[in-house]
Amino acid sequence: MLGRGDVGKVYLVREKKTGKLFAMKVLSKKEMIERKKIKRALTEQEILATANHPFIVTLYHSFQSDQYLYFCMEYCMGGEFFRALQSRPGKCLSEDAARFYAAEVTAALEYLHLMGFIYRDLKPENILLHQSGHIMLSDFDLAKQSTEPGGKPAMILTEVNGIPLVDTRSCTADFRTNSFVGTEEYIAPEVIQTSGHTSAVDWWTLGILIYEMIYATTPFKGVERNDTFHNILHIQVHFRESPKVSPQCKDAVLRLLDKKESTRLGSKSGASEVKQHKWFAKINWGLLRNTQPPIVPSASNGIDAVNFRQLRESTSLNLETQHTTPASSHPSSPNPNSSHSQHIKAAGLGVPGTPGMVDDGLEPPPAHDADLFGAFTSMTIHYDGES
Repeated sequence: MLGRGDVGKVYLVREKKTGKLFAMKVLSKKEMIERKKIKRALTEQEILATANHPFIVTLYHSFQSDQYLYFCMEYCMGGEFFRALQSRPGKCLSEDAARFYAAEVTAALEYLHLMGFIYRDLKPENILLHQSGHIMLSDFDLAKQSTEPGGKPAMILTEVNGIPLVDTRSCTADFRTNSFVGTEEYIAPEVIQTSGHTSAVDWWTLGILIYEMIYATTPFKGVERNDTFHNILHIQVHFRESPKVSPQCKDAVLRLLDKKESTRLGSKSGASEVKQHKWFAKINWGLLRNTQPPIVPSASNGIDAVNFRQLRESTSLNLETQHTTPASSHPSSPNPNSSHSQHIKAAGLGVPGTPGMVDDGLEPPPAHDADLFGAFTSMTIHYDGES
């Protein structure tokens, strides 16, 4: 078992035919109904089934039985980014290393925003490492999709090299949601104030992530939750004497952690605005995937799950004994490729020991006589180059 959460578990599984390893996320329908988390699972499936990005986990199969939903995803042998940070000297990274991972996260957020989704739960625990060391964003149950068509993205020109960049902010059509959701140390001021929030919350969480990668703590953490919320609303970011960071780094963090949403970095044109910040000047965005990551995960044969926390389960999961609903083949037309590599600490689930999550007010489930999981689609997704 690779991870567990409040409504399910993630197992390392092997495909009998090929011997290939996958991460199987298994969600309890009973728990989802009791905790009103059905819509979250459906949202996650929608993202996983349509995304196709190198920094977002890949879904290969999804199906259901009478009692469970199943997501069969790519196994990220590198483990959790959170665990990788904890194993570093000082539990932190150099500024250059933090910039590299912040750039990959920015690229992933840009893609999600282009799809019309606000991520809303960025934190080290939700970032996985591919065997190569590149990040894979996971856990999309708190994501929120714009309910309005975003229109055609506007194209803007950079002042540096004239490369056209997409205005990702327009892709969510300035969609605002009032849900009170997130991880307390990462929650943006406008979420606490319940004044409604937009995709700008993702740029706030990026600022928190950068700070935590460098200083091994979040900037507004208080003794109690209310202290943390007070600090988020009223206290300015403090940079310690050590480690030393560049003025450009401080400026990026300060602008991302602007308490006023309308002036926050990324609030005008989204990712293109963030990518143009001078702190990212060293980043070659087109070659990120081909750049050597700062952290190369420990060598693993996969099955030993050496880069994961040791979680023991007394019984094995035998899918062949489960009665599953027939899997409908995914349309053979251009496959809604998903890029969600799941090794996950419980993709879409909070992991024990991580900061508390504030529940969001998702609408109640349908009436008792309705098929609560009727919108969950059984599918198999094929990717180019795969037999």
